Amino acid sequence: QVTLVESGGGSVQAGGFLRLSCTTGQVPVSGNCMGWFRQAPGKEREGVAAIYGGSAYYADSVKGRFTLSQDNAKNMVYLQMNSLKPEDTAMYYCAATAGYVCLSGSPIASPERFRYWGQGTQVTVSS
Repeated sequence: QVTLVESGGGSVQAGGFLRLSCTTGQVPVSGNCMGWFRQAPGKEREGVAAIYGGSAYYADSVKGRFTLSQDNAKNMVYLQMNSLKPEDTAMYYCAATAGYVCLSGSPIASPERFRYWGQGTQVTVSS
């Protein structure tokens, strides 16, 4: 049983920051494509960032503001979110899949290619 657990969500004002964490349990982050997705009410799930082999991929909407990192020893993935905007408000999900997905180009454009998902953590940014 693979279980991804997110934490770190909360409510902040615009311009603030949050750091999301994802613990992957027995899923080794070093050998898998790890991603963050988000879904706002009434909207489709969208990719935020993904990482594999030290290379990170970001959605245009978060480039320069969000940073994705991983700790292989702890099997943890982190999403540092700075300069938050109200439009960043959403449920954020951690996801994992085979490494080749990250290498195939635009991994965050294909949430259906991610095999394992967490339950999500809510991020709310007020203006």
